[in-house]
Amino acid sequence: MDRPVGAALRRRVSGVRTASPTAAAERYALPLLAAVTALLLALLFYYPIATVFVDAVVEDGRVTFGPLVEVVTDEFYLVRVVGFTAYQALLSTLLSVVLGLPGAWVLARFEFRGRDTLRSVTMVPFVVPSVLVAAAFYATFGANGTLNAALSALGLPELDLLPSLGAILVAHAFYNAPLVTRVVAAAWESVDAGAVETARSLGASRRRAFRDVVVPQLLPAVLTGATLTFVFTFATFAIPLALGGSQYATIEVFIYSARRQLEYGRAASLAALETGVSLSLMTLYLRYERAQAAERRGVRTLARQSLWPDSWNRERAVRRLAIAGYAVVVAFVFIAPIVSMLYASVSVDGRFTLDAYRFLLERQATGATFQVKPFPAIVNSLLFGAAALAVALPLGVAMGVLTTRRFRGRWLVDALSMAPLAVSGIVVGLGLLRGLVFGVEAFGYRFTVTGAVAIVAAHAVGAYPFVVRTVAPPLDRLDRALVESARALGASRARTVLDIELPLVWPGVVAGAAFAFAISIGEFDATVILAEGGGTYTMPVAVERFIGRRLGPATAMGTVLLAVTAASFVVIERVGGEFRG
Repeated sequence: MDRPVGAALRRRVSGVRTASPTAAAERYALPLLAAVTALLLALLFYYPIATVFVDAVVEDGRVTFGPLVEVVTDEFYLVRVVGFTAYQALLSTLLSVVLGLPGAWVLARFEFRGRDTLRSVTMVPFVVPSVLVAAAFYATFGANGTLNAALSALGLPELDLLPSLGAILVAHAFYNAPLVTRVVAAAWESVDAGAVETARSLGASRRRAFRDVVVPQLLPAVLTGATLTFVFTFATFAIPLALGGSQYATIEVFIYSARRQLEYGRAASLAALETGVSLSLMTLYLRYERAQAAERRGVRTLARQSLWPDSWNRERAVRRLAIAGYAVVVAFVFIAPIVSMLYASVSVDGRFTLDAYRFLLERQATGATFQVKPFPAIVNSLLFGAAALAVALPLGVAMGVLTTRRFRGRWLVDALSMAPLAVSGIVVGLGLLRGLVFGVEAFGYRFTVTGAVAIVAAHAVGAYPFVVRTVAPPLDRLDRALVESARALGASRARTVLDIELPLVWPGVVAGAAFAFAISIGEFDATVILAEGGGTYTMPVAVERFIGRRLGPATAMGTVLLAVTAASFVVIERVGGEFRG
């Protein structure tokens, strides 16, 4: 260790080298942190989910498994509902992998200006609200969308693409192809260059070396990306609801429908089936991820090539042509829908107008109390986002710290902590409604929470895993010599975490805060259940309400939602940068 770092460590821990009440409290800080984190997770997530499972097996106060048996023995639910949900998830996964792999190749194998920015942009779909994507796809592929406008201008017949399974699949690819890109690109960048060079020196051609050395190292990452994509698209709600209609309804849509008809046993049974599949796949993913992280440390990686080399040959020209073709596909799938939504918000029949925004202002001024108004939706979204951030950030940082400690059964704790990532917002919202909003009787009193508190809880549960996934990896990669030196100088575990580890991974904490706030702003699935019948609707709920009536106001509200989400990222990252300074 160099002298400046050693001196800094000694200064930071000099005050805690002797026994004191403060030092004693720090000794038990991490165990207490673990207990508080577990309690919050149990209250906000596991108890509501358990309530859903109880509804699936309890009927008239008796354990009969009646609701669950009714669903699993009904051919309609097994074939039409669960079967179609799995079918569209499989097709969505295949399409996402096909679109994501070329992006991984470009990011992993080529060096070019803007590469890091492009890599960061691949995270954007994770925080784009699903209902916003639905509005964007309506603006692009709907009967009056930009695609039909372009076809009409060219004298070609118009297409009727909504509702359709194809629109659902492309919308899912919008979300999940970037996920495949990031996972596979990270694996590609970790390929052992020594193994490739050895194969080449033994006479293998470039293609043979790629097939026999690189592909086996990429295949687990491809399967990981495919598994996560299947989990997310199996538990999809807003996209099929908006783009598929009743003809292409998934299990989530049927859960929502059963809840609206007050058939809680049926809704819970479908939710239990869906959650069982998702949790099983997510557990397999987490175990694989930990094994791969251990295997790839210290590997010498492949050098990236220049995207624009000094000399050209036929092979290089074909590669660049393929990249250009892929860029066109990316523009059509990922950029065109958002641009179409922005265009639709300021145009009617090809002419510029602000009528959609005037409609929002008029609705705010003259709308009835039961109608959705834009200003309360914006205020609610911001307040819920701030409250969810206040819960999700410390919860996620705490779990990130705990899951990077070394103890027996750590993988189980990691799996339990990441379970909210595999459970859909619809199921979480249903559980919170049944468990906390309806209330629970204890000590002769019925404990209940308001819909607003339940919405904050749902948002925090949905956002906190992203905080964990942005904080835990840099913590795990920290130079352990710094930590061990601090401990050797007398610092407690808690003081080491606060004074050494967290300051070094502060960019990850800021990124986690940005994700948590943006995810809360765009959360729709749980909110649409918990906000029904009250004044707690948010911007995504307002967009969905407008989609069902007029596209112009929906795209205008979607543009406002997009602007608020983008501004949230900018503000939080700037505040984080000033704090780091």
